[in-house]
Amino acid sequence: MATDPMPVAANPLLAVKDLRVAFGGKEVVRGIDFSIARGEKLALVGESGSGKTVTALSLLRLVQNAQLSGQALFTADATQPAQDLMALPERDLMGVRGRDIAMIFQEPMTALNPLFSVGEQIAEVVQLKQGLSPAQAAQTAVKLLADTGILDAARRAGSFPHQLSGGQRQRTMIAMALACQPKLLLADEPTTALDVTLRAQILDLLATLQQQNGMAVLMITHDLNLVRRFADRVAVMENGLIVEQGPVAEVFANPQHAYTRKLIDSRPTRDIVSPSSDLAAQPPVMNARNLRVTYPVPIPGIKGWFRQGAFVAVQSASFALAPGRTLGVIGESGSGKSTLALACLGLLPFEGELAATGQAWSRDRARNKTIRRAVQVVFQDPFSSLSPRMTVESIVEEGLRVHELSLTVAEKRQKVERALADVGMTDAQFPGLLQRYPHEFSGGQRQRLAIARALIIQPQLLVLDEPTSALDVTIQKQVLGLLQGLQRERGLSYLLITHDVDVIRAMAHDVMVMKDGEVLESGTVSEVLESPRHPYTQVLVAQA
Repeated sequence: MATDPMPVAANPLLAVKDLRVAFGGKEVVRGIDFSIARGEKLALVGESGSGKTVTALSLLRLVQNAQLSGQALFTADATQPAQDLMALPERDLMGVRGRDIAMIFQEPMTALNPLFSVGEQIAEVVQLKQGLSPAQAAQTAVKLLADTGILDAARRAGSFPHQLSGGQRQRTMIAMALACQPKLLLADEPTTALDVTLRAQILDLLATLQQQNGMAVLMITHDLNLVRRFADRVAVMENGLIVEQGPVAEVFANPQHAYTRKLIDSRPTRDIVSPSSDLAAQPPVMNARNLRVTYPVPIPGIKGWFRQGAFVAVQSASFALAPGRTLGVIGESGSGKSTLALACLGLLPFEGELAATGQAWSRDRARNKTIRRAVQVVFQDPFSSLSPRMTVESIVEEGLRVHELSLTVAEKRQKVERALADVGMTDAQFPGLLQRYPHEFSGGQRQRLAIARALIIQPQLLVLDEPTSALDVTIQKQVLGLLQGLQRERGLSYLLITHDVDVIRAMAHDVMVMKDGEVLESGTVSEVLESPRHPYTQVLVAQA
């Protein structure tokens, strides 16, 4: 049954028994049991804070200042007795790390060393674990990069992490993890920061390499679509406990625990209406015609300060966004969608025609002030877009200090409290709310603060740049529901930037598909997503 507490294979590669992890006496993993068979793919799913990443890190004792107990019996060689990873001396455990058990960390840009080329970082692993010479290690690094599908691997081995795309950095992390052909791979959210097409490529790559090497995989994720596509079995974690586990098909078809059902039902739902006749009769909130954005780039082989070419980030984009409607812009990384958003916010120079609320952007900052009040933005990552040194009150009232200078301190506070209440945050729920700091809130709560900051000056248009991509599925559904309600109540228009087809289905009236700076296809959501004409759109929809 899917609710069996601990389905154990006859000769498991790893058997975890009563694993407990505590920080300062508070348990965050509370006595969990699970096992992984050789060659098996097990997904450990749950929301942020459920304990799934701490569980994976604890298997290699990589969690600092934590109190660990329980057993993690690992059998690298079926002819030898199991080793308890929890009791293994540190020197012996260092031999297991990387060689028998390897890990892919969640964010490759922070996991990779920015001061060394990716080839050097892979070579370091094989030198340390396999004793190869520097020349042999360098050749092995190039081969590993090629095996993960990186083109021109010999040249890319000399690149630094910041010179690679997100997908290439993740492939580098996979190459490094598989350098010593481990028996077990711990993959912590390996596709979270990637677009849908790159996500599919990384999953296919992992599945292929897993079959070739016969290794087991413990996948840490909150992405249920990924679990359906990749895993053999799934274990669901909530508040440090595994509440349900079993075969993927069985658990998804017949979930036994309420939390599992909640996760499965957290797919974004469409709850939008067409604008009223009064709104529909008004002119567009924003319209663009033949919009073009370029970046200067050096011309290879030509020296000199002025010897620059131009990289075209957005090419001939045209659209009209009506009041009360949402235009979704979808595409993979590098498609130009975020550049388009920055141009629409007046933050990048552009060619062509672009007007907001009937007024064109200009070089005159005073003239643009009217547009900036009407057009506000909600960024992708609220933790980085909210100042850690400012209180909630200071953050939310920021727009008032620019656009409503005549307000008294009491009037400003009243407006701040009303804006926070509109996004579901009150002092009754969060005592001392106005004087708190961003780090005291969860990801979903921080995004609500960002929305309140944008709404306080009553804009007509919100530019939403991947507003839920950093959130768990249940929190994503709540934030999207909040945005849908605000649009119905206020007649807001949204320019929604995303790579998630499900978010487009839930939020958008119209959609524009971008790739390599060009608009490939546009129309209503039903026209584009139900009957996609362009091959690229067909791929996006099929992989959603």
